[in-house]
This record gives sequence, structure tokens and C-alpha cells, in this order.
Amino acid sequence: MAVKKRRSPIGVNQKIDYKDIELLTLFLTEQGKIIPRRISGVTVQQQKKLTKAIKQARILGIFPFITSN
Repeated sequence: MAVKKRRSPIGVNQKIDYKDIELLTLFLTEQGKIIPRRISGVTVQQQKKLTKAIKQARILGIFPFITSN
């Protein structure tokens, strides 16, 4: 039984920045939670950079901490 390897949605040389809202929204759920690495398929280093960028964007007011229903 062959296990299908997941491809990372982020390119190898793609820069992860808190200003790139379109990229960061791919890694958030509808409730505003950060998607875990095992589901998103990114590397450990990319996940750390994504988490840091999302948290930085939340502090600056670009992203909300929670969504209002």
C-alpha cells in the first residue's frame, strides 16, 4: 500500500510575510484558527513562519483574533 505524499501549498522559495493576506487566509479555518501542519502539509519551518506571520497580522489588526457570528 503506497502512501501518497502531500505537496506543500507554499513554494520552496516563497516568502511568508504578515502582509500577504491571501496566503495567510489559506491557513485559517472559518473560525479563525490556524490549521495544523498535518492537515496543511507544510514543513516545520514553514509552519513556524506561518504561525508567526498570522499572529503578527492579528496584533497589527489585519486579521481578527476571532470571527463574529
